[in-house]
Amino acid sequence: MDRLDNTVRPYAWGSPTAIPQLLGVEPTGEPQAEMWMGAHPGAPSRTDRGTLVEVIDAGPEQELGPAAVARFGPRLPFLLKILAAGAPLSLQVHPDLAQAKEGYADEERRGIPVDAPHRNYKDANHKPELICALTEFDGLCGFRDPLQAAALLDDLGVDSLKPYVDLLHAHPEDAALREVLTAILTADPDEMSRTVTEAAAACDRLGGAYAPYADIAHHYPGDPGVIAAMLLNHVRLQPGEALYLGAGVPHAYLDGLGVEIMANSDNVLRCGLTPKHVDVPELLRIVRFVPSDPGVLRPEASPDGEEVYETPIDEFRLSRYVLPEAGAAHDLTRPTPQILLCTAGSVRAGEHDLAPGESVFVPAGEKAEVSGTGTLFRATVIA
Repeated sequence: MDRLDNTVRPYAWGSPTAIPQLLGVEPTGEPQAEMWMGAHPGAPSRTDRGTLVEVIDAGPEQELGPAAVARFGPRLPFLLKILAAGAPLSLQVHPDLAQAKEGYADEERRGIPVDAPHRNYKDANHKPELICALTEFDGLCGFRDPLQAAALLDDLGVDSLKPYVDLLHAHPEDAALREVLTAILTADPDEMSRTVTEAAAACDRLGGAYAPYADIAHHYPGDPGVIAAMLLNHVRLQPGEALYLGAGVPHAYLDGLGVEIMANSDNVLRCGLTPKHVDVPELLRIVRFVPSDPGVLRPEASPDGEEVYETPIDEFRLSRYVLPEAGAAHDLTRPTPQILLCTAGSVRAGEHDLAPGESVFVPAGEKAEVSGTGTLFRATVIA
């Protein structure tokens, strides 16, 4: 079992205080957006045996287990993070596995450098993800019913939004949503900037259900993503609740602290709320234009105290233990690799005492006994 030393990424949207507060350290004054736990080559966790990439490369079957290597290859198939949003992240979607393989092969064939700003596919993997709230957590997830979106836009009283309102009343629903998102993202930039400015003023004035969009517009003035965001469901998670984001589902995180787990991929197609590249044709190929409920997940408890967040994929499995005072030890030994993360209290994992924000990597099959008083998240795979 290896204690992990993890990198904190200082993206501009990060909260300056949330991760330091969790770790019990003084803020630096700079944004601290994500703490990465895993073997992603961009910021692998460090151990006494080297980086987690080096550890796994030296003995994939020993560290990951034969079943996981046979299923996912000689790499850790998930990335675990603590995410602290102090401002909205970009509005985005992720491809499914077939789309990722096709898109990556196409860009490789065309010789687009993997670090090029206009590159869409950094790898050939999909990127399903799950966010579990540690504090109240605001986000956008999936399309609203088009008629609800039409009413939301119409009540702003902005004349230049009327064509979108009319389109959202058309049938079928998927075609209406596709046409409106296309129109928003391909509108004249100056005209759209004026529309967003007028809509933002109306959101400020109306408050209530419009408050999240007023805040988004404050961070991204004139961005067409502000109007696109109003097509999506707004959701506020309470601590312990989660969202699963599958392929093609447009989403954005707005504010809050959470534990995030995802397949080990960098594939993101952006819809707005960003200065980065937006490839509209490719985006429209990936987005699933299906109205849906956000689908808030609550963990399902098992007799041994494990609370599992059920998802339809195998690259990751996230669960948590809320350990009572003086409770019995739990044996978490599995034939697959694990990362154990403490988020509250004090937890002992093997020979390691974990405070909030501290974590360990457990190789496949290694004895993993935990005890203490606090909250422990467990990330592993299904193989």
